[in-house]
Amino acid sequence: MTRALGAAVRQWARAVRWYLRELTGESEYDRYRERQLHRHPLAPVPTRREYEVLRARHREAHPQGRCC
Repeated sequence: MTRALGAAVRQWARAVRWYLRELTGESEYDRYRERQLHRHPLAPVPTRREYEVLRARHREAHPQGRCC
């Protein structure tokens, strides 16, 4: 019984961690990195900090319609 409970708790914790990473955008860099490594294996991959700067510049250069 305790093994089943432990497995259920671990599964729940993994699900919560996944949800929070998706909600905060933390997993976006991981997907970007994997995509870059697959498409351009010899090119250097930007660090997370460099990626965030590139992403911020892109958002500023390409604003989307917002109500406020």
